[in-house]
Amino acid sequence: MQLQGKHIVLGLSGGIACYKAAELCRAMVKEGAAVQVVMTEAAAQFITPVTMQALSGRPVFDSQWDRRPGNNMAHINLSREADAILIAPASADFMAKLLHGRADDLLSLLCLARPIATVPLLIAPAMNREMWSHPATQRNVAQLRVDGSHVLDVGAGDQACGEQGDGRMLEAAEILEDLIAHFQPKLLQGQHVLITAGPTFEALDPVRGISNLSSGKMGFAIARAAREAGARVTLVAGPVALDSPRGVQRIDVRSAQEMLQACIAHADASDILIATAAVADWRSADAAEHKIKKAGSGLPPALTLVENPDILATLAASDRGRSGALFCVGFAAESQNLLELASAKRLRKGVPLMVGNIGPQTFGQDDNALLLIDAQGASEWPRNTKIALARQLVARIAEQRTTTHFHTR
Repeated sequence: MQLQGKHIVLGLSGGIACYKAAELCRAMVKEGAAVQVVMTEAAAQFITPVTMQALSGRPVFDSQWDRRPGNNMAHINLSREADAILIAPASADFMAKLLHGRADDLLSLLCLARPIATVPLLIAPAMNREMWSHPATQRNVAQLRVDGSHVLDVGAGDQACGEQGDGRMLEAAEILEDLIAHFQPKLLQGQHVLITAGPTFEALDPVRGISNLSSGKMGFAIARAAREAGARVTLVAGPVALDSPRGVQRIDVRSAQEMLQACIAHADASDILIATAAVADWRSADAAEHKIKKAGSGLPPALTLVENPDILATLAASDRGRSGALFCVGFAAESQNLLELASAKRLRKGVPLMVGNIGPQTFGQDDNALLLIDAQGASEWPRNTKIALARQLVARIAEQRTTTHFHTR
């Protein structure tokens, strides 16, 4: 229920992407939002008001002459009630209207009449690739952003006209993620956050290796939360089966050594490191070129293991890590004695904040329980969704970075 208590005006202008607005409306309602649909006359050529009323649970407004409001001013009432106005789809024509302040239908009227300081306008463009790339459209998009509107990205791929390219409206889930992100406090605005996530895989031969059960979900949730908070996010991910959070730069790696090199390459430009990855402690000293076969003796082959580099400790011990210019946060996944082991790990790694959890109780799950340990002591965070905990953690990091003197002990 990430939109609980929010009142969203969902505006539909004309375009085949109106079919995605139905899914978007349903998704927003499921997240707790009250959704008021407003449609243009052109939008009703692609999807009916009856459909949108059924999905939103509210009568649809489609005329500036609607007599239902007592004052006969739907454009004023609807804009004053909204926490945000979202136009999806927004046609090229409708964006041109917004740019020039034209108001010849209910939807453009309420956009113009909205209190700019308190009711944000989000726009999800949808059009043919040539229309999208046309200089006039690009000028309009740029000016709308200058005027304070939040113009979302467009998707690329097959278009209803049979062509391919940019201009598709984002999918409903992508727009929903951007809408939710819009309401999150921008606690890390202007910061660059480097995050590691998932397991590493250390090859023994071409088909076998050493790894662990980390799914990467916690790290990916933190990447999403950091981006929601306004940060530029670089996510270094081990082998996981997860979609990248929107707006996050993702670097895929396999081994601990590859993860270390990726982190070193981005550490100097980063302000915060959050090391959630469950890095394998050891790797084979000499991985076999071909699959290791059974010898027939019933005994396993002799394997020589060497210790992997310690990514968190390496970056924490760098000049920027020691000075606090790179604020380092570690994760400790244990199976027992969490407070004792995570506390010792914080001191050993030399970081100001360590986050502990019981690995077997969270690997692969969508929820988690966390133990936070810093120089002042420990605090327990009860089980919650990983995205909710990620947002709490981002807020804690933002606060601790700016209000406490950097030290590890």
